[in-house]
Amino acid sequence: MNDVTASAASAASGSPDDRRPADPTGTATGRVVLLTTSHRVAPGLLSWPAWEALRTADRVLCADGAHPQLPYLREAGITVEEAAPTAEELVAACAGGRTAVVVATGEGEPALTDGLARLAGSGRVALPELELLPASYDLPGARLLDLVQVMDRIRAECPWSSRQTHRGLAKYAVEESYELVEAIEDGDRDELREELGDVLLQVVFHARIAQEDEEAPFSVDDVAATIVAKLIHRHPHVFGDATATTPEEVKEHWLRTKAAEKRRESVTDGVPLHQPGLALAAKLASRVRTADLDVPMPAGAGIGYDLLALAARAEQEGVDPEAALRAAARAYRDAIREAEGLPAHPTDTVDR
Repeated sequence: MNDVTASAASAASGSPDDRRPADPTGTATGRVVLLTTSHRVAPGLLSWPAWEALRTADRVLCADGAHPQLPYLREAGITVEEAAPTAEELVAACAGGRTAVVVATGEGEPALTDGLARLAGSGRVALPELELLPASYDLPGARLLDLVQVMDRIRAECPWSSRQTHRGLAKYAVEESYELVEAIEDGDRDELREELGDVLLQVVFHARIAQEDEEAPFSVDDVAATIVAKLIHRHPHVFGDATATTPEEVKEHWLRTKAAEKRRESVTDGVPLHQPGLALAAKLASRVRTADLDVPMPAGAGIGYDLLALAARAEQEGVDPEAALRAAARAYRDAIREAEGLPAHPTDTVDR
């Protein structure tokens, strides 16, 4: 059910006796169908019950003459009246057993449903049968369409956002990624949800900027299509005939297909050198181990070489050196707070 249908659901709820007081005249009171649709689904893609209700209705009404569904309804031969009846007018329209379908606007029909609720509460009017009929439902991921639309408008109308470039936004991608990692390690699910959204914003923002490139434009749909194709190609055990029963076999498939795609000369190709030092050292050690190469640690004196050896050892033991160092740094922070006579940091009480 869409958010805008809450008032309609409230008006249509309750026992049948609450919604349809006894009709002393014995006259059939008819039926009101409030038809709701999702703007995140292409207009015209309605459920079969919705089309049946529209086809068999005595009257179909819609207060919004620009409703995106109207051209498709009319193309299907449905006569739609552009009208916003009051609750009393709608009840009268259903007298004699007739059915009226109201195509709800984007805001729902609060005035109408409130009016019907008042009539039902008075007990003096025999109301028609009230039905809330969702004609289309949001698919999983549908709210991403809202994000794309909001980003389009912000890019066009916001004085700051309209001037941003890929290079200018790069630092925010790094910052948001670190904040996401912090939320994960703190075990804060509310923060996790928010930080995932902030990271997602970076993707959509960069894709929106890329649309304006005169030489090689691409959109968020191109970004999604690229990663979908990559995931399918690198999971032949899911989408193809290959077999993988262990995580190790899955990783083997992934690395083999990735190597074929990239056609790299060295196992170090593609390793981003601007990532944190410990992560960089561990990634290089991982590439060496995966390729089964025998590469001794470079000879050298100083803390850098010591850290390199520690990072390589951590990777060999299956430990993320960055995460391990952050955990140790948190313990150090706690010791500092204790020395200052301060209570433990709030995140210390979170189960990690």
